[in-house]
Amino acid sequence: MIAYSLRCHRGHEFEGWFRDSAAFDAQSSSGHLSCPSCKSVRIEKGIMAPAVSGTKKTAVRAKAADARKMRQFATGLRKYVQENADYVGPNFAEEARKIHYGETPERHIYGEASPKDAKELVEEGVDVAPLPPDLEGAN
Repeated sequence: MIAYSLRCHRGHEFEGWFRDSAAFDAQSSSGHLSCPSCKSVRIEKGIMAPAVSGTKKTAVRAKAADARKMRQFATGLRKYVQENADYVGPNFAEEARKIHYGETPERHIYGEASPKDAKELVEEGVDVAPLPPDLEGAN
C-alpha cells in the first residue's frame, strides 16, 4: 500500500491509500476519486517524502559516525595544541595579555582561565578559544 498526500483543485488537502501508483491513476482518471471536503474530482498528488526502509538505522549510523569524527577531531586538535604551544597553567589570562600587548614575545600558549577571565580577554580583543576536552577516554 502507498499513502499519497492529495490535493483537489480548490486546495483542500487529504490523504489517500492505494495499492500502487497505477491504482491512483486509474481511480483519478475514472472520476472515482473525490475530495472529502468539496467532492471535486480534480485531484492531484501533493508533494511528499518517500518512505525509505532502513532510514532510521542509516540516520543512527550516520550520527554515530559524525560523533566519532568529532571526537577524533577534538582529540587531534588537543594533541596538536599540546605539542605546538607552551603550557602556562593558571597564568593563561596574564600571559595572553602580555603577548597581546607586546610585553613578551609572541608565541602559542594554552592553560586555564575562568569564564570571567576568558570573557574579559575576548572583550579586550585578545584571540582566545577553548581547548576541546580530552575525549580519548570517551565512548
